[in-house]
Amino acid sequence: MEPEGRKKCDEAQFLIDRRGYSVWSLKVEQSPLSELVAVRRQKLEALRDLGVDPFGGAFETSGTVAEVRAAFAEGLAVQLAGRITAYRDMGKSRFLDLSDIGGRMQVYLNAKEVDAAALAVAAQLDIGDFIGVEGECFTTKTGEPSIKVKRLTMLSKSLRPLPDKWHGVQDAETRYRQRYLDLIANPDSRETFLQRTLIVREIRRFLDERGFLEVETPMMQAIPGGAAAEPFKTHHNSLGMDFYLRIAPELYLKRLLVAGFPKVFELNRSFRNEGISRRHNPEFTMLEAYWAYADFNLMSVLVEEMVCHLAVMLGNTDLQVHHRNAEGEIKRTINLSRPWKRASYEELIESAVPGWFALDKSGKQQRCAELKLDISNCPEEFEMTQHIFEKLVEEKTIDPCFVTHVPKELVPLARLNDADPSKVDVYELIINGQEISPGYSELNDPDLQRDRLEHQAGEEKQRIDTEFLEALEYGMPPAGGIGIGIDRLVMLLTGAESIRDVILFPHLKHRP
Repeated sequence: MEPEGRKKCDEAQFLIDRRGYSVWSLKVEQSPLSELVAVRRQKLEALRDLGVDPFGGAFETSGTVAEVRAAFAEGLAVQLAGRITAYRDMGKSRFLDLSDIGGRMQVYLNAKEVDAAALAVAAQLDIGDFIGVEGECFTTKTGEPSIKVKRLTMLSKSLRPLPDKWHGVQDAETRYRQRYLDLIANPDSRETFLQRTLIVREIRRFLDERGFLEVETPMMQAIPGGAAAEPFKTHHNSLGMDFYLRIAPELYLKRLLVAGFPKVFELNRSFRNEGISRRHNPEFTMLEAYWAYADFNLMSVLVEEMVCHLAVMLGNTDLQVHHRNAEGEIKRTINLSRPWKRASYEELIESAVPGWFALDKSGKQQRCAELKLDISNCPEEFEMTQHIFEKLVEEKTIDPCFVTHVPKELVPLARLNDADPSKVDVYELIINGQEISPGYSELNDPDLQRDRLEHQAGEEKQRIDTEFLEALEYGMPPAGGIGIGIDRLVMLLTGAESIRDVILFPHLKHRP
């Protein structure tokens, strides 16, 4: 049944909301957008006719919505500002919800409490407008903490109707391109980004408590280094030289180890001019940390402690995640209970493809054909082996696993293993079928480092950072280092399906 006293207008419908109150709910599909905008612009002009600036100035508040709710006390005088997200017209009185990203607060306007000017302004309000109110706290008969308004100030007129609050923004393109609408309408999206903020803040605190110093290194680099990736290129007019947006901060952070910094980290923006997928964005956030006199084992313990600490902070130690395999997408539960599994790269590949390392190159090629794996871009044996790892080990590893001692060809900046120089002392932390963090015992031999970088560069010797090699010749202490993709970590801890769901403004193609 429809509620009694139902009122109609060009852009709203009077409904019963989830708390049992009557609310105006947008029904944009009933009228063309242009008509709805026209109605709001009429109200804009009506406000100006009343001598009211529809886009007011600063307004002093008693705090955010969440802070005012937390300090609520009967009769307390408060000032609050926010966006109108619910509007209930009861004739001589009106109930409105003021909201921000932290919550909502009900406010009450009564003809006996405010002057005629305030009532005239209230008549021109729409869902989406920003207002400021001054009044005192009281509790309604239904137990709702509220503010009885004494004064009302117009702060900003919304000229476009917001999405239907009950259905949110369903279209993925709109959610990513107009993230502000997504955050207004979708509580789950707001919660994800609030959790991201908490995660980043807690990472800083976690490392600070353990003696790590936060530093900043160049985002524009003359020689892009620290990873094998295609960089973005730009040009500096005054210096007359090309620069590259960094693909990693590693080589500059290691310069600080040379300088005597014992523990450093950077939460950095890095850029790679490569593909876009549910796990890749060309601009991303990464944590890199270096610890003098440590090794990859100590770094693995640090990462395990950090991730488990973050999960406990969020109250989410049994993670519900989305996992894709040949059968499609399924939901899985990841148990973060410590200690996490540790296994060597070679051991895991042998368990997936028994006898792999006993095969010669042609035998490996034949085995890949039998497994229906495309190795057309894998001319070297170690590349075929890595393809086996990615498809048959990494993608199938759900619970946390530190994969250790990978081939030296894959990690030219890591220290050789003492017992087997064909391998390096590293780990790759795999969770939910993807790498979350690599960690190294760092290579500090400048001559060996030069040889390995030259081998990696091939004919492109000009892409070797010789200034970094010169720094190593002054002496760098043995050290452990880690990298963590923050976007992937947030995906893991919040259960997000795509990297675009945890980046506020992901990169998209221009609209056609």
